[in-house]
Amino acid sequence: MTTAVITGAAGGIGLALAEALHAKGNRLVLADVDADALTAAADRLGASGVVADVADPAAMESLAERSGDARLICLNAGIVGSAVGAPWEVPAEDWDRVFSVNVSGVVNGLRAFVPRLLASGEPAHVLVTASLAGLTVFPAGGAYGPSKHAVVALVQHTALALEDTPVRVSMICPALVATGMSKEGVAAADVAAEALKAIDDGVFAVVPREWQPAVVDRAQRVAAGLAPTFPGS
Repeated sequence: MTTAVITGAAGGIGLALAEALHAKGNRLVLADVDADALTAAADRLGASGVVADVADPAAMESLAERSGDARLICLNAGIVGSAVGAPWEVPAEDWDRVFSVNVSGVVNGLRAFVPRLLASGEPAHVLVTASLAGLTVFPAGGAYGPSKHAVVALVQHTALALEDTPVRVSMICPALVATGMSKEGVAAADVAAEALKAIDDGVFAVVPREWQPAVVDRAQRVAAGLAPTFPGS
C-alpha cells in the first residue's frame, strides 16, 4: 500500500485526487489551510490531516516528517488571488501572496520531500498541479498566470535534475476546472483521473488536447520574435 501526500486537499483537484487515490487503496496524508474542510475530508477518507500553509517552509518540512514513507507527493495547493486585472493593476500584496503559495509552495514541497525520496532509493513520484495559464498568455488574470509560468519552469528544471534517479516528476496543466476557483469547467474528478493515468503511463505533462495548438503557437511566436496573440485567435 502506497502512502500519498496531497496539498490543497480539502477541495477541488486536491480532494478529487484524494478520493481517486483512496479508491485505489492508498494511504493518504492530506494537507490544507482550511482546518474544518480538511478534517471533514480526512475523516471521510480515513486519512491523516495536517493543517499546513505551503508558503511556510517549516510547515512543509513538518509535513514531510509526518508523512513517513510516502512515495507519491501531489503538490497541488494554489490560489488565484483577489485581483485579476492587468499586471500593473494587481496590488503588491497580491503578487506576494499568489507567488508565495503557487511558486514557493512548490519549491518548499520539493525541498522538504525530494531529499527524503532520493535517500530512500526507491521509485517515487512528484505530481505538480500547474495550469494551462502557465503555457499560454492572457491580457488579464492578475498574478495567477505568471505564477503558473514559473511553476511550469520549476517542474521542467526538476525533471532534468532527477533524470538519473528513481524519482520522477510530472505536471497537470488543466484549463478551467469546476472548483472553488471557477464555477465553470471540467469536473475535478476527471482531471484527477487523467493525472493518475498519466503517472502510470509515464506522461510528463497533461495538456488539454483542444489547447495544444495554442500552446505550440505561443512558443513558435516567441521563437520567431513575434508579439503574442490572444490564445485561439
